[in-house]
Amino acid sequence: MAKYLTNRDENYAQWYNDLVIKADLAENSAVRGCMVIKPYGYAIWEKIQSTLDRMFKETGHVNAYFPLFIPKSFFSREAKHVEGFAKECAVVTHYRLKNDENGKGVIVDPSAKLEEELIIRPTSETIIWNSYKNWIQSYRDLPILINQWANVVRWEMRTRLFLRTAEFLWQEGHTAHATREEAVEETERMINVYADFARNYMALPVVKGYKTESEKFAGAIDTYAIEALMQDGKGLQAGTSHFLGQNFAKAFDVQFTDKTGKLDYVWATSWGLSTRTIGALIMAHSDNHGLVLPPLLAPVQVVIIPIYKNAEQLGSISAVAEKIKKDLIQSGISVKYDDRDTNKPGWKFADYELKGVPVRIAIGPRDIENNTLEIARRDTLEKETIPASKLAGHIKDLLADIQEQIFRKADKFRIENTHYVDTWKDFVDILDNSGGFIMAHWDGSSATEEKIKEETKATIRCIPVDSPEEDGKCIYSGKPSKRRVLFARSY
Repeated sequence: MAKYLTNRDENYAQWYNDLVIKADLAENSAVRGCMVIKPYGYAIWEKIQSTLDRMFKETGHVNAYFPLFIPKSFFSREAKHVEGFAKECAVVTHYRLKNDENGKGVIVDPSAKLEEELIIRPTSETIIWNSYKNWIQSYRDLPILINQWANVVRWEMRTRLFLRTAEFLWQEGHTAHATREEAVEETERMINVYADFARNYMALPVVKGYKTESEKFAGAIDTYAIEALMQDGKGLQAGTSHFLGQNFAKAFDVQFTDKTGKLDYVWATSWGLSTRTIGALIMAHSDNHGLVLPPLLAPVQVVIIPIYKNAEQLGSISAVAEKIKKDLIQSGISVKYDDRDTNKPGWKFADYELKGVPVRIAIGPRDIENNTLEIARRDTLEKETIPASKLAGHIKDLLADIQEQIFRKADKFRIENTHYVDTWKDFVDILDNSGGFIMAHWDGSSATEEKIKEETKATIRCIPVDSPEEDGKCIYSGKPSKRRVLFARSY
């Protein structure tokens, strides 16, 4: 299987595309810029979804659903918001088709024009805050802590499967609060939830920080983000949390009476994470053999493959395999027993390596005779033979070790590829030759930030929350700077 993948070191972009297709994660749709998420890719998303959904509910959030369509007038109420999304909006103008009188299929019925155009949601702040206006009258109605699992449309010109598509899946949290302090606390809480999810489930080390004025979410006061480093030295934004202040409450006139009887505008947050996290999983961990999936997000954690010559051998192996499967499932481990006779064991080995199944158990007649099992781990491709009696405990420990080792490998890569730079020459040299994260001084001006972006295609990914104060000079302008910020070229 792996021989059909482009070598990662020779052409990273093609390797990524090959892997997404060959591992049966997704494919391009007949609709320009959209993708079909295939069952195996969607199974990974379901693992991400179920994990995050549990984490959200543990922090007091509940799920709801709001319309896909947003009246155009709603967008014009928050100037920065509409400015930020205007170029990406898909617009519905008519509500009916009719047969072409010349027999050329169907055409849009010109008489069925909408009185007001509808925007297919690129994000849901406007439609949700229109509802909140009806829900909120008093401090007793607050806080509102809602999450939505949905699809959104942003009309991207350059697309890549999972990373950037015209339509994608995500979750978006939208909360309403009585005080600024409470909303800020919520914003920080949720970026910490994302960071926790990235570390403990995606096995992905991230830098947590806040965005510059030009990079923050359209309509936000502050945007927090987690930034991850991919194996090609590019950054990827893996989740964001926005403090919206009272901007949307004022746009939609959402006021409440506080405990003193005073009327005030509601404070807001929003936060989101999308299917691009699957792209992050692929690019952060995988190799020339295929996917490397952290066990906690792998749809199948253990695959059992029989090796046999005849039906009698298969019967004996299947009896053992089914018992192993039952025992592992009872231990909370997801297992697949692949006894298909349509493909040989060698083909199956390669296929499950390609799909990133963390642990493979091979059982042959000799294993039955010796009461042993051959165990192979996907991350290192190492094999071992263990007594069958010790399997359940061993697999549980092995999966935990694989999860941790995948993280440690990615974290080592991040540390080794984070460069502290003080000159423009070194800055450009690293970007052009090695890539990675660059910690460098910036003078704080949007003009300088834009010039750096124009000349190098690198952006300020975030201002790390743990970046210490440090006197220095901006790498571009030479003006004074008080701390380093995180630069990278990015997806």
